[in-house]
Amino acid sequence: MADVGALLEGIRAGRRAAVSQAITLVESTSARHRDQARELLTHLEQRDAVRVGISGVPGVGKSTFIEALGTRLTAAGHRVGVLAVDPSSVRTGGSVLGDKTRMARLATDPHAFVRPSPSAGTLGGVARATVQAMAVLEAASYDVVLVETVGVGQSEVTVAGMVDTFLFLTLARTGDQLQGIKKGILEIADVIAVNKADGDREQEARVAARDLAGALRLVRGRSEWAPPVVTCSALEETGVDDVWDRVLEHRANLGADGLARKRAEQQLEFTWALVRDELDQRLRHSPAVKAIRSELREAVLAGELPATVAADRILAAYDAG
Repeated sequence: MADVGALLEGIRAGRRAAVSQAITLVESTSARHRDQARELLTHLEQRDAVRVGISGVPGVGKSTFIEALGTRLTAAGHRVGVLAVDPSSVRTGGSVLGDKTRMARLATDPHAFVRPSPSAGTLGGVARATVQAMAVLEAASYDVVLVETVGVGQSEVTVAGMVDTFLFLTLARTGDQLQGIKKGILEIADVIAVNKADGDREQEARVAARDLAGALRLVRGRSEWAPPVVTCSALEETGVDDVWDRVLEHRANLGADGLARKRAEQQLEFTWALVRDELDQRLRHSPAVKAIRSELREAVLAGELPATVAADRILAAYDAG
């Protein structure tokens, strides 16, 4: 069993081993570990870090961008934590272990902490683990937390619901840069950056940025915050500072009251995510449900039992148990 007192002391001292062990603890689905994680989280000091979610189209160079941004921030005196969220691992059981190799420079920076994604359970479980890992990093005095979403679709919405600012990275692709971006992404993005704006691609990136800015006006209409669209090259490390400045502008636009309100709403949504995740875990571990699971599975696969009836029987077994 983990020594929660020793972990707390190590986190407060900013010791990487303690931070890593604490995050492993809050990611665990074990009932015993969950109790320890609750005790740990109850005693963690709340600090005010800048929370930024980062997503992007396939091949956009997220890892290169995060490393370029992270190393600039640590050089400026910040402590940077990076968490990779991979809801696709819910299906595959995979994990983004490559992140540490793709961000080799940042991963070895003494003022940074790079953590591959949890690979367990449900989308709600991934959200639970990530929000609690953020709390551990912030208690360890990491004042910037970058949450990278590796999956697609629902993962962007999940990450946007746990950060202050959502940054979307895209590429200049002639003719299809707009078609390749879902309307939903434009609705939740706070800042958009067209990456790989270098060499002979720089002008193309500027055209793409202009087109995206026009599309945003159509999607968002007149809102309090007009998401800026900028260009950058993570490889050449140009425009990265400008992207960060836009993130800080968005944070300033929220203001102290707006940020507090946004985080309070996120906590409320997270409360229900925790409830859903806990109910899912209880269903999975219920002896009464386990007793009928195989029989129901065979009946549903054979087409002998509608899913609605099977679901009702699972819930009835759980309630009776």
